[in-house]
Amino acid sequence: MKCKQTGATIVEFALVLPLFMTFLLGVLEFSRMLYTWNVANEATREGARYAVVCADPSSKDRIVARMQTLMPQVGATKVNVNWQPAGCDAKSCEGVTVSLTDLNFTWVTPIVGAAIGSTFAMPAFSTYLQREMMSYNDKVC
Repeated sequence: MKCKQTGATIVEFALVLPLFMTFLLGVLEFSRMLYTWNVANEATREGARYAVVCADPSSKDRIVARMQTLMPQVGATKVNVNWQPAGCDAKSCEGVTVSLTDLNFTWVTPIVGAAIGSTFAMPAFSTYLQREMMSYNDKVC
């Protein structure tokens, strides 16, 4: 005798769909977090590169503005620019360290946010480069 299984596919689909969607949203959120991590790292590199080529110790705002082209949520309070040696001027600086601190990643999906927390504190990002030019050049900067 044949046993009828009408609706079995719908039941299986209803059981598997939430698991699949949870997995998919978790992968998407993790990908967004890695993308933000990479952009923050590249923003510090861009800031340090701009500083060694185009900036002087008094131009932190120009460095932050350059970093904001890659990562708009970067603010002046989150960026530290340290010239070496300390107290140098445009002619005597040997290098610069640009750091990005206090950056938080916010989860979009409530599932990951509920499991881990609504925000994730990113580590500090830092880049050091040696000085290349000693004066501002409009053609390069």
